[in-house]
Amino acid sequence: MDVGARAQARRREGAGAVDLEGFVNAHYAQLLRRAYLLTGSRADAEDLVQEALARTWEAARGRAVESPGAYVHRTMVNLYVSRWRRRRLRREDPVAEIPEPVAGGARHTADAVGEVDERDRLWRVLGSLPAKQRAVLVLRYYEDLSEGAAADLLGVTVGTVRSQTWKGLRRLEAALGSRVEGDGRG
Repeated sequence: MDVGARAQARRREGAGAVDLEGFVNAHYAQLLRRAYLLTGSRADAEDLVQEALARTWEAARGRAVESPGAYVHRTMVNLYVSRWRRRRLRREDPVAEIPEPVAGGARHTADAVGEVDERDRLWRVLGSLPAKQRAVLVLRYYEDLSEGAAADLLGVTVGTVRSQTWKGLRRLEAALGSRVEGDGRG
């Protein structure tokens, strides 16, 4: 490779690195939110995002990543599922970190306290679901992705997304003692 070709390759590599850096700057908050919904812990979410970005950076090796959003999100979900499996194999019981409700303010009524209690209970139950069910429910109902988009991100079929959604909603229903309805999105 001559000097001119090497310089051109370095410029392309530098442009790819800037592309990934620009992606991180533009999408970090969204990545952190999705990771938090998966892990239930800010510290674990930050670790998950950092590891997914590091793996994306390593895979890119300075080149532009064609679909960085899809690549990083899929890496995050895969890392989350892998960590969950390892914990389960070691027979650890992860404990969801539920923030304490903040008292005070205009909505500090019995209804508001009841809503906080219900939301905390929902988070605890969601955190106890198998990793795939939790991931599917987070992607479908918190991230508002279609079945097809969730399937692509998870690397599974639409049928798997549907079955994991159904199973996850039934588990939530059993644990919460009330009917949980999907919205029929497709």
